[in-house]
Parts: sequence; structure tokens; C-alpha cells
Amino acid sequence: MNPLRAFGDQIADIVEKVLPSVVVIRTEAVRHELARDFFFGQLYRMERRIPGQGSGVIIDRQGYVLTSHHVVNNARQIEVVLDNGTVYEAELVGTDPHTDLAVVRILAEPDIRFEAIEFGDSDALRVGEFTIAIGSPFNLSSTVTMGIVSQKGRVIGMLPYEDFIQTQAPINPGNSGGPLVDADGRMVGINAAIHSGGARDAGNVGIGFAVPGNLAMRVAGSLIATGEITHPWIGVLMQPAADGVEVQEVFRNSPAEAGGIERGDIIQRINNRPVSSALEVRRAIFQHTVGEPVMISILRGEEVVELEINPGGMPNLDQFRR
Repeated sequence: MNPLRAFGDQIADIVEKVLPSVVVIRTEAVRHELARDFFFGQLYRMERRIPGQGSGVIIDRQGYVLTSHHVVNNARQIEVVLDNGTVYEAELVGTDPHTDLAVVRILAEPDIRFEAIEFGDSDALRVGEFTIAIGSPFNLSSTVTMGIVSQKGRVIGMLPYEDFIQTQAPINPGNSGGPLVDADGRMVGINAAIHSGGARDAGNVGIGFAVPGNLAMRVAGSLIATGEITHPWIGVLMQPAADGVEVQEVFRNSPAEAGGIERGDIIQRINNRPVSSALEVRRAIFQHTVGEPVMISILRGEEVVELEINPGGMPNLDQFRR
């Protein structure tokens, strides 16, 4: 047996299984710009239509499609193109800027059922595993690339909450919203961003990032059920410390301030589980719902203090930028 042929056939089988669930998302947004009348010098508002394109993946046979928030943000018109070329109008169900995720629904006859992707467990994904990215970079639909998981739990400073899977599978502009799948063809991530070589080289350099599939599906479930999602948040800035995670800043009027957390405190345990990074703290908080008490053990000077914090809803992005 030719091992390369066997390996290639297996990859092709995975792609053949997944492609019917991967879609192209075409959008049209409207931007109003100021223009000046050439003859009279008067200013007026001019409507400018801005086309866009990204990728998405069908997660429910009724036509719910998971994609990236930035793909459909401010879109006035949304179209979904299936792998077989069929085009449908779609409507926005809800978006979550904090995790850069969104859900749209294909507008089709009630008896039509779509091919939904199979879900994997992104928590069980291991560094070094093969992954396949599918999407529509540079308007090239159904593009398939492959690579390994380079690392998990990456924070790149793009979003308020980040827990990215880093992958070597080439991801390029237009791949956003498409699935990252494992060696069994199960979705383990939503392709979100790339690290490029700079302004003159916006293409892939072997460093791509995907939102973990487990997180994406939790967000999608809430968006489908209610049209929105509210993430739990306690309101602190943190940095690693020798004995845990040091609180650098406590936001005013935040749950952390109300619960008694102070600047300089060292967070050591959450619900009796040790934490050693800001990401581990955020992950632990994200496992709760808004208002559900969280027990936090902190080191203050030489004293260990137990605090009960009731997480609030994460502020919007504008509040983060202030």
C-alpha cells in the first residue's frame, strides 16, 4: 500500500464529508459619507454600498449558520451560497462582538433540510493534531488547507475574551467564519484571524487563529434561543505572579469592586481550583452565568481571603476602549 495515497484519500474523504456544510456568505453594507456639491459647494450625505464576503458553517439542519461577527457586522443584505452553488437570502439571528461570532438563518421553505456539520470537542484537541480549514479566501470558494494545531489558549489582544486555537493550516482573508475541523471531520473551531507579515504582506505566514468550537457552540446556542448573549465578567485587569494571578486594576462599579477585590491582590483559586494565568481566571468565570456566585481565594499580604463574587454582564466594546 502507498502510505501517501492512503493519507491523501483519507483527507479527501474528510473534505467530501464536510464541504456540504460550508457556505460562502455575501453581504452588502451601507455607509453614509459626506460629499461636496461641485457647483454650489454644499455638503450632502452620499450613500455608499460596500460589498463583503466571508465564510460560514451550517450547524443546524433548519439552516442556522455560524460565522464571524465581523463578516456580517452592519450588513443590510446577507446571502448564503451553498457548496453546490444554490443561493439563499439569509437573516441575522444575533451577533457577539466579544467573541467575534454571529449566527444567520437561511430563508428557505420549511421542509428543506440542510447538511449540518458534526461537532467535535475543542477541549480535547491536542497540540500537534492535524486540522483542516475550509472557507472562501480571496473569493475562492471551498478552499481547503491543512496544518497542525500549533498551540491552544492564545491571547492576541484583538477581543475582550480570547482563547484562540493557533493553527498552521493557512488561513487568509475570506476564511473568517469557516470551520476548522479535526481528522474525523468534526468542527473544533471557527476561523477568525491571521498573523500577517505586515502592511505589505497581508497573506498567511503560517499563523492562524480560530475560536474554539465548544465556546462557539455555547455562543451560537444562546444567539439562536434568545438573539443575544451576555458573558459573565468581574471587572479586573490581571498579570501573572509567582503565587497566582495579580490584580493590576479593579474597574469602578464592577462586581470585583463590590465583592471586595483590591488592586495588588493575588488570585490563587477559583471555586477551589488553582489558577496561574489571566486566561485560566477568565475561563473559570466563563463557566458561570451572570449573577451565579463565584468563590475566589486571594492572597492579600500574608493573609488568604475568601470572597464571593457575583459576575455581572460584560460591558460593550466601547466601554472597554474608554
